[in-house]
Amino acid sequence: MDTEPPLSVLYQLGFSLFSFPAETIFTIGLLIILIISSALISGSEVAFFSLSPNDLHAVEDEDSEPNKLILTLREKPRTLLATILISNNFINIAIVLVSNALLRVIIGEDDLLNIGNWIQSTFGLENLVSSEILASGFNFVIAVIGVTFLLVLFGEVAPKIYANLNNLKFARMMARPLQVLNIIFNPFSKILVNWSNRMESRFNQSRMNLSGTSKKDIDKAIELTVGESQNADEEADILKSIVKFGDVSVKQIMRSRVDVVALEKSVTFVDVMNVAKESGFSRIPVFTEDFDKIDGILYVKDLLGHTDEDGGFNWQALIRDNVLYVPESKKIDDLLREFQLKRTHIAIVVDEYGGSAGIVTLEDIMEEVIGDIKDEFDEEEEVDFIKLSEGNYIFEGKSLLNDVCRIIGESTDFFDQVKGDADSLAGLIIEILGRIPKPEKEIKVGHIALKVVAVSKRRIEKVNVRLN
Repeated sequence: MDTEPPLSVLYQLGFSLFSFPAETIFTIGLLIILIISSALISGSEVAFFSLSPNDLHAVEDEDSEPNKLILTLREKPRTLLATILISNNFINIAIVLVSNALLRVIIGEDDLLNIGNWIQSTFGLENLVSSEILASGFNFVIAVIGVTFLLVLFGEVAPKIYANLNNLKFARMMARPLQVLNIIFNPFSKILVNWSNRMESRFNQSRMNLSGTSKKDIDKAIELTVGESQNADEEADILKSIVKFGDVSVKQIMRSRVDVVALEKSVTFVDVMNVAKESGFSRIPVFTEDFDKIDGILYVKDLLGHTDEDGGFNWQALIRDNVLYVPESKKIDDLLREFQLKRTHIAIVVDEYGGSAGIVTLEDIMEEVIGDIKDEFDEEEEVDFIKLSEGNYIFEGKSLLNDVCRIIGESTDFFDQVKGDADSLAGLIIEILGRIPKPEKEIKVGHIALKVVAVSKRRIEKVNVRLN
């Protein structure tokens, strides 16, 4: 059988490009629309999930329909991500199918069959595969290669670069289309989100059970090892803390931003000296406008040679700008190594959105192992809680769950099953109820009753913890 090499087919294609029928032109237009849709959907993923806290503040301040839609979509990030991924997959599949059909029309059935015959005779496949199957396979492979190039360049890389540079503008433009897609693909999104949540929950549960069993065994071994000496309890606590040292995250030991003593860069030298004297801290963060914009750290020892200066002294020149930033999820054993390598004692903790969540110091890490460290500037007794009677306490709402567990004599993982992402007592209650409760609201976690004592408009102030 005479076969025609593929090159002759390409020459014929060059002369037939301007003689497409209306159906082919429509298919080409449909392919272009699908590629543009894929680019917009891919860019939306970067645009919505790269919005910084400042961008979100700008969205909240400006009362417009696109901004409201952005905030609504951001309330359920997993559903939004599922909608974007499902939409993108449907569009990409449609692009492959349309490209395959378009290429078949452009090349022509006869030319495809000639290509199939040429492949069959060239590679000696006459008795193995028919020329029709080879022709279809060649058409599909060429379509996939072409589509992959188009999607990677115009449907992924280019739109994501643009969306990263213009995330807020892009998010506003795509807010309405994504809301419509959210409604259309809602059943599929729910299935995908629920399935991923269950898988994550089971994985975390199995990991928790495995780690919990081993920790209990180690704790028992420690108690048997230390025996009944005079300082047995203290030794056991230190050893147990060392065992759990690698599992503790920065978020669990940091000082939250509302409790951080910091200086605004525009204050006078007199105010700086007053803050340094009253706080007793050796290192003080310095910010501009708000705590999210950290300029550096002021070392109080650098002020010693300038105590006689007047109120107009340029103390800002003493700010050290080599600030260490760490994420909330970082483990404190890794942070300790980083402190040692960089020879620093303080770091700014940033949240998932890039905002400043608080600070963590070398002293905080050490206290996690050996307990509270008191120096000459610390008060003899910190009134973080009041013991009403045996097994009955009043805690500040901001008290960390680890500290609460130590004081009431429970294991530090007691609340792990219900705390979610919460680290404080107030956060635990909000996590369970899903809202800020009214005073006198009581919930139970195992044999512990938590009763809200005082509440402000924005937070839970005091909680009564009672062991039943």
